[in-house]
Amino acid sequence: MGRLALALACAALVAAGLPAPGLYLAIGLGLAAIGCGLQRFGRRDLPGAARIAGAAAMTLGTLGVLLGVARVVMVLAAIAKIDRLLP
Repeated sequence: MGRLALALACAALVAAGLPAPGLYLAIGLGLAAIGCGLQRFGRRDLPGAARIAGAAAMTLGTLGVLLGVARVVMVLAAIAKIDRLLP
């Protein structure tokens, strides 16, 4: 589960740089990475390296979500700017 969480987080970061549907993939994959990482980090019976991998997945997943949300905000701002230019 830790490798899956890290893979989701890395995929979210990659998706944040992709065109059109990438921003939505970044948000979705980032949320999935946060959920998997939280599940992994919350288990007290696991060794420290596994829990740190969960924390890293949560961190990278959060970064992926933030990058995806930033792109959504930029797209909405661009649409509003174009809307003001048209009569």
